[in-house]
Amino acid sequence: MPDKGKGADGPITIKKYANRRLYNTATSSYVTLDHLCQMVKDDIEFAVFDAKTGEDITRSVLTQIIVEEEAKGENLLPIGFLRQIIGFYGDSMQKFLLPQYLEMMMQAFEKNRSEIQRHMSETFGSVFPFGQMEEMGKQNLAMFEQAMKMFTGNQAADTPTGSETKSTPANGGSEEIRRELEELKRQVSELSGKKRD
Repeated sequence: MPDKGKGADGPITIKKYANRRLYNTATSSYVTLDHLCQMVKDDIEFAVFDAKTGEDITRSVLTQIIVEEEAKGENLLPIGFLRQIIGFYGDSMQKFLLPQYLEMMMQAFEKNRSEIQRHMSETFGSVFPFGQMEEMGKQNLAMFEQAMKMFTGNQAADTPTGSETKSTPANGGSEEIRRELEELKRQVSELSGKKRD
């Protein structure tokens, strides 16, 4: 099992050979996708490179880990979400902005998860905070749905920029999307502030 931490010059380097074997240069040992999965869970940074070409293939290996986990029955990604993600491929504007949305949403979710764990530890042995967990779950779902609606052009009319984004001129599209991103960031910040109160 790989040791925790980074290499001296940054993330641990993993080399992938033609026979699909993965080699951890920090521990001088071969590892599996399960090992890399555990490294991610342990917050150990690594980068995967093709041993022959030197190409950075970290993204494809991480995607492969997700596929493997889903195949084991760890179904975290809803089918509708997967369909929407696939639909964005080939759209240069969406491909550029979607990662920012998803990263922001996951950061908000991670923050909520930390708060849930804190509530659990504070109330251990007493009443479990189901109400707070349910409310956080609803807020996370609402934020994800809003982000997806913005990309598919079905943003709810009750959002501040809803009426503006239904028909966006071609020459002002990027500016509108930029405003939507800022608005979503503002809403995430407000939600986070409410939870701290």
